[in-house]
Amino acid sequence: MELRHLRYFVAVAEHKGFREASRVLHVSQPAISKSLTQLEQELGTKLFARAGRTARLTPQGEIFHQETLRTLEQSDRAIESAKRAARGEIGMLTLGFCSAATNGFLPRVVKRYKELLPGVKLVFREMTPPQQEIAFAQNQIDVGITRPPFTKKLSQDLNIRTIIREPLLVALPEAHPYKGKRLNLEELSEDRFILYYRNGAPCIFDAILGMCGERGFTPKVEYEADIMQTALTLVAADQGVAVLPICSLNLNSEGVRFLRLQPDSYRADLVVAWPKISQSAILDTFIKLIEKERYEIGNQARRNLEAACS
Repeated sequence: MELRHLRYFVAVAEHKGFREASRVLHVSQPAISKSLTQLEQELGTKLFARAGRTARLTPQGEIFHQETLRTLEQSDRAIESAKRAARGEIGMLTLGFCSAATNGFLPRVVKRYKELLPGVKLVFREMTPPQQEIAFAQNQIDVGITRPPFTKKLSQDLNIRTIIREPLLVALPEAHPYKGKRLNLEELSEDRFILYYRNGAPCIFDAILGMCGERGFTPKVEYEADIMQTALTLVAADQGVAVLPICSLNLNSEGVRFLRLQPDSYRADLVVAWPKISQSAILDTFIKLIEKERYEIGNQARRNLEAACS
């Protein structure tokens, strides 16, 4: 049984004969008659009572006609849905993201994306960079906003675009005695450090320890906070100092003073990544929107930096 057989059946039923159905369908009468004979044989029952050029539904044909209309309606919806999905108008997109790193721009991006594609369901997965690596490997997310580096194999399988390159800032309690606007890291060698935990951003964690080592000291780590906001809260509570990327400026920092590092060469990259094999139109729209937003994301970060460290 094929959909075209059902469409022939409905046309004959509605036009009460093969001649008019043939004209409407642009299919020859013998082809329609043959198809419906095969359909009746497959069902094991007569659908039409034929009298001359007239074909009227039998009682069982009436029941079959009602169900066939529902079947064709569902089929049409399925076809239209498939076409809309191919055009990127509907579907589902699963996004992995680092919360603190995206807090300053992701709400704006999501709002604009939903304005463009209201029929797409967005699924959000807040994940650390290591968790996103696993999610990519297991096909659990379609796109991720995360921090490199990736494993060699995964980096070969992903498209990667840089969104922003963030400098690091020193976060001091307001009562800290240091009064300058820029600070050499070694001047904090006697302070207690609050580090954003390694799983949250391995590259930043390792970079901070590396910079301290280059300046001749090992930081006295008092806390490893698993949420960046917690690190700022502990700094505000005078429990130590922290070195954080500028995305931390988007969080509540009451009681915290930010300073630029001197020298200021390290940059923490934030990237958008997605599988090279992806052929999703709804994903393409999201990537294009992120790339369009990069300029504003960078400008916003610079404005925040100037306001915090002026």
